[in-house]
Amino acid sequence: MQSKYLFVTGGVLSSLGKGISSSSIATLLKAAGFKVSILKIDPYINVDPGTMSPLEHGEVFVTADGAETDLDIGHYERFLDTSLEKSNNFTTGQVYLSVIENERQGKYLGKTIQVVPHIVDEIKYRIKEVAKGNDFLVVELGGTVGDIEGMPYLEAMRQMKHELGFKRVISIHVTLIPYIKAAGELKTKPTQHSVQELRRIGISPQIILARSEKPLSKDLKKKLALSCDVDDDSVIVAEDAKSIYQCPLNFLKEGVLNAIARHFGMENITPNMDDWDVLVKKIISPKNTISIGFVGKYLDLKESYKSLTEALVHAGANLDTRIDIKWIDSEKLSQENIAELSDVDGILIPGGFGSRGVEGKICAITYARENKIPFLGICLGMQLAILEFLRNVVQIKEADSIEFNPNTKEPAIYLIEDFIDQNGQAQIRTHKSPMGGTMRLGEYECILKKDSVIYQSYNKQEVIKERHRHRYEANPKYKPMLEKYGMFVSGESKNQLIEAVEIKDHPFFVAVQFHPEFTSRLKNPNLIILDFVRQSLKNKK
Repeated sequence: MQSKYLFVTGGVLSSLGKGISSSSIATLLKAAGFKVSILKIDPYINVDPGTMSPLEHGEVFVTADGAETDLDIGHYERFLDTSLEKSNNFTTGQVYLSVIENERQGKYLGKTIQVVPHIVDEIKYRIKEVAKGNDFLVVELGGTVGDIEGMPYLEAMRQMKHELGFKRVISIHVTLIPYIKAAGELKTKPTQHSVQELRRIGISPQIILARSEKPLSKDLKKKLALSCDVDDDSVIVAEDAKSIYQCPLNFLKEGVLNAIARHFGMENITPNMDDWDVLVKKIISPKNTISIGFVGKYLDLKESYKSLTEALVHAGANLDTRIDIKWIDSEKLSQENIAELSDVDGILIPGGFGSRGVEGKICAITYARENKIPFLGICLGMQLAILEFLRNVVQIKEADSIEFNPNTKEPAIYLIEDFIDQNGQAQIRTHKSPMGGTMRLGEYECILKKDSVIYQSYNKQEVIKERHRHRYEANPKYKPMLEKYGMFVSGESKNQLIEAVEIKDHPFFVAVQFHPEFTSRLKNPNLIILDFVRQSLKNKK
């Protein structure tokens, strides 16, 4: 079977949920037994989002092969229960970089380099490479129809439909049906204009995904179908859902697979979503509820922690438990108001960069340690757990990270200047190295100690693989001092980098250097996060 392409575009405005829509359709196709892959195209000129502030673009998601990608790749992995690669996300910056490098090497035989054909050909080449070996490729184009930066991608879509034919390419347009409260009406005009803009450049969508706060009447759906020139049953209502994981089930009820099958000339597509349905019901109506104190510093845009908040949802669904996140701004937390944590069942310290808010996080770690509250520290959270223990238990008051104090006399967290990455390539890193390209990125092995909590959490696996995104490492020089006073190293890399620490006389105090949230899925929650939630449930107040 030749690969079929489903192009998902967005109209009217951004943040309509193209990523969730794309993930939902891909999930349904996979559940029907097809081999499915998914691709996110980002029209911005950055090479990747790695050096962009989380407040600018939300979370940076890291793939197993070490790519820093858009957060929608995280949605794809969580929905499809799969690991994607660097090639499943590309940007305008990457496309232009490739074309310019090819031109410098003389690969275009001295021709004038233009958007058409050279940029568009590079885009088509990258799309087709990802499709290889798959029955379906879902392609999500970031941004909104009408954006200047999106034009080359829409031209690539148009050309692919022309080259491959109607039976191998379908256009799905996600658009807004706003509700005008004063008039008490849902309005279709923005969608009509958005589809007109698509048609102006030669693309006629076959399916409209109508995002709406309220259900659409049959008459309104008929009006949309007529004005947008799609079949009556190809207007799929994407109404606001109680959980994003409900969306595939809603799309299935709306008949999106019928419209796709008919377009491609296929038999009815019937997915098995029974297990998914059970988990969604536990998300929406769980038996239990717990509170987790989430001590972070990027709280102005909670998308900065998207994978971690979703990982908590996954763990909760599998334990039939709702997790109420109590957001605590680490910049405002101190010993004076530490009572903010008195009503939580567990405390979580996520990753982050820079010294802002660090002292508040350390206060939270002290509180969790002294009051025996289940605690999970991630990345920077592990580094701060080590600093807190060295300062307050081992009594090395000057213990610090060279990220915060380059001249510290007690560099418990430091830089390994000649680090070997996952591809065997040497990196030279200093405190002043540029951020891009000098981090430990992607999947690395971690060897677990058999007498540890984390070993039990991971079902007694001796070696696990988890993803990283950080520059600084825990200094092994301090390992004997930590272990003498009760914090022991429970996970190490094969070259003895510290990957996990625990406190022995504590119900659950685990901190890890890696980012376990990147490998959590609805149907397969990450095991250390699952155990953290399980222990917090036991501690329920």
